[in-house]
Amino acid sequence: MSGRVMANRRRSRETRSGVNDPAAFGRVAVVFGGDSSERAVSLETGAAVLEALRAKGVDAVGWDPADRSVAELAAADIDRAWIALHGSGGEDGKLQGLLEYLDVPYTGSGVMASALAMDKGRSKHLFTAAGIPTPEYRIVGTVAEAEQAANLIGYPLVVKPCHEGSSVGMSKLTEPAELGAAVTLALEYDDEVLVERCIEGRELTVAILQGEALPSIRIETPREFYDYRAKYESERTTYHCPGAADAAEEEECRALALAAFTELGCSGWGRVDFMAGQSGGLHVLEVNTVPGMTSHSLVPMAAREAGMDFGSLCWRVLETSMREPLALTPARGVANGA
Repeated sequence: MSGRVMANRRRSRETRSGVNDPAAFGRVAVVFGGDSSERAVSLETGAAVLEALRAKGVDAVGWDPADRSVAELAAADIDRAWIALHGSGGEDGKLQGLLEYLDVPYTGSGVMASALAMDKGRSKHLFTAAGIPTPEYRIVGTVAEAEQAANLIGYPLVVKPCHEGSSVGMSKLTEPAELGAAVTLALEYDDEVLVERCIEGRELTVAILQGEALPSIRIETPREFYDYRAKYESERTTYHCPGAADAAEEEECRALALAAFTELGCSGWGRVDFMAGQSGGLHVLEVNTVPGMTSHSLVPMAAREAGMDFGSLCWRVLETSMREPLALTPARGVANGA
């Protein structure tokens, strides 16, 4: 890992200042549902979080933007928001911007970091500039452009929309005959499509919580790749935590996750996804700023391995909405090279 990556990691470590009294949070809106392609998952996440917070004594209410207007939210007596809204509208900076305008504190990353993490192409631009390993890629808008990209990158390839999550609209291809259909599918969800070299090997993920990387998870699925069905429906997907091959790789996973999370300006909590190539080496795929919190979700699994039950995890995520307790460690830098 490059010196610049390690320096970024050191500069941006968050620290936790815990909250002990549920009354300190005030009234909390758990925002979930919405109208994105990930509505079903968001509904499940939000219901689980809402139940857990209430069990902890938090005055929490559910808020589905598909059913209740922005004007209602502005007029409601809400002290902070637990964002459980996946996909477009909730994970891309739009909801964060609205809450900033309303002066309502919220969980997780801010406007810019949320938008960058949701944009797979621009986040990979930043990873590349920072020396964070990521698979070779091109951003395309037509099948013809995808064919040019495929000729440069070679097969196998992964094709997916640039601004979707939960593997929506994603395809793995091994030959040129599959490319047209894969790009057409991705374009149904977005006007920008990521064409990326497919790294054959192990799929790993690392959750981030208040400046700390939780134990890694290795994902194994009988399906061609870890798609929507493997994530949320299949009982045959298996998980191994910690998932790294050995202690050295585990340390590298956690350090690289923090570096990628930091490079996009993310904060609070999230998840970083990797591929470990068969010949070695980790490759960052993307950063998720509002990961799922369902019965099949990865962050709760990592939290359990770290000794944290689901209710405590939801509480810790809610702590990230407290603007004063969570502060970045001051940088020890210089100005203009002086």
